Amino acid sequence: MKSPRNHQGYWAFLGHRLSGLALGLFLPVHFYVLALALQEGGRMDAFLKFSEMGAVKFGEWGLVLLLSLHMFFGLRLLALELLPWSSTRDARLSWITWGGALSLGIGAIFVAGVI
Repeated sequence: MKSPRNHQGYWAFLGHRLSGLALGLFLPVHFYVLALALQEGGRMDAFLKFSEMGAVKFGEWGLVLLLSLHMFFGLRLLALELLPWSSTRDARLSWITWGGALSLGIGAIFVAGVI
């Protein structure tokens, strides 16, 4: 018997859930940096210099990848809920592949623009 956790649909669910949680943890940091831009120009300039480090650029790439993964897997869920399907199993599995591929494509485009 195949474990329900060893299934493409489960991994898509987990990817959508974890990327959403990671993006939710990122939002307070993002709002803090926006507040720096509005209130303290000197600290914002220091933060912008910090953001030029390679590790921060890698983190930005990860953020873009998480955002696109969350978006495409969320679109997959919306399509499953709102569109008529003759067999939801076929649709559920086929949308996982293209959602992951498009997320990686967007990550590659971001890396190409940064480099």
